[in-house]
Amino acid sequence: MIFKRVGDDRPYPDHGLRPKDWSSLPPRQVRLDELVTTKGTLDLTALLDEDSTFYGDLFAHVVEWKGDLYLEDGLHRALRAALQQRQVLHARVLVVD
Repeated sequence: MIFKRVGDDRPYPDHGLRPKDWSSLPPRQVRLDELVTTKGTLDLTALLDEDSTFYGDLFAHVVEWKGDLYLEDGLHRALRAALQQRQVLHARVLVVD
C-alpha cells in the first residue's frame, strides 16, 4: 500500500492559503503511508505539460486535519517517490484546526 487512503475530495475546511503562501511553511519529511490523497486520479495531460512545474512549488502541499495528513498538491511527486521505492516525501505541512 502506497498511501494510507485514496480520497477524491478535501474533507477539511478551506484554509485560505494561496499557492505562493505555502512558501512560508518549512518543508519536512512525511511518510507516504501516512498520506490520504485528495485526488483519485492523476491528469497526465496537466502533468506532462511543459509548464506544469515551472511556476509550481518544489515541495508537495499537505494539510494536517483531525490527525490525518491530506496530500492537497503534489500527487505526481508522491507517485514518483513511490516508484523510486522511497518511503518519504518532502512536503510543506499546514496544520488546520
